[in-house]
Amino acid sequence: MQPNANAPASKPSDGVLFVGIDLGTSHSAIAASNGVRKTVDSIVAYPRDVISMKALGKNKLFGADAWRNKHSCDVYRPMEKGDVSYKALDNALNRDAGKTKQAVRDLLEHVVKQADARPDDLIYGVIGAPAQASIHSQKDLIEAARGILDCVMICSEPFAVAYGLQFLTDTLVIDIGAGTTDLCRMHGSLPAPEDQRTVSAAGDAVDRKLFELMKEACPGASFTVNMLKQIKEKHAALARVDEPVKVTLPVKGVPTEFDITDAIKEAVESIVPEIVEGLHDLVGDYDPEFQAAMRDNVLLAGGGSQIIGLDRAIEKKLNQLGGGKVTKV
Repeated sequence: MQPNANAPASKPSDGVLFVGIDLGTSHSAIAASNGVRKTVDSIVAYPRDVISMKALGKNKLFGADAWRNKHSCDVYRPMEKGDVSYKALDNALNRDAGKTKQAVRDLLEHVVKQADARPDDLIYGVIGAPAQASIHSQKDLIEAARGILDCVMICSEPFAVAYGLQFLTDTLVIDIGAGTTDLCRMHGSLPAPEDQRTVSAAGDAVDRKLFELMKEACPGASFTVNMLKQIKEKHAALARVDEPVKVTLPVKGVPTEFDITDAIKEAVESIVPEIVEGLHDLVGDYDPEFQAAMRDNVLLAGGGSQIIGLDRAIEKKLNQLGGGKVTKV
């Protein structure tokens, strides 16, 4: 964790609003002490020119509104890599320096507004970060929060899961997001860096694999990664399902039905080996007296945990490494 106090003493307040924030690759969420619970898509868009500004009537858009207008805007997924690294992301996407930094700040401000704080509230926040987010990335998040939150702390996302559910000892947490999967072992105290792992086997990796498989399974069909993401979120399963997964995609403009049951299953299955390898690393260098207890107490969390049968698939793979029990939370 990395605390930072940015509280201006002169700000009047008759209360403090506590918020927990998850800035995710795909979705961002906020939970506040006033009972508010909100989730938004992690997308920010800016009108491309004066024409688009006139047509849209605003200088920034978020979530579904941003995606609907992507052809007239510059669109950002500021947490695209599951972490904040402004310079690296701007360079990779050939953008002007600072564009991603501004998008992160705008997204955070939009998320915090969902909490419906009173005008005179101080807002104290905890922001979830990937398990192995660099110190530089954590500082970037704190800088983005300056002026938006009055006090901010950065917290490992899988640790937050374990702490919230009170699984504090002999527990392994798998938090499957869109950009990364974060792993953490809990042993009754704050996890150290060696207690955590971050791997790229996550939702976006499934989307990319599904895209490759469907190019073969659906010859001539036109589709985008975003379309496949929606298909995956609706149909993803590793367990036996009663009906095949069939989707309709355009082939030269003509709607055509395809059976993608096997493609969905193979795409989802592709992330299991890397996740289990990370678990094996965390168990393997832990106190041998407690390894069995830890293997039998694996928590599966995050958006990816909702994939039907994924918990059993990870459990089956763990059997090759001495067994284990996975519980979806």
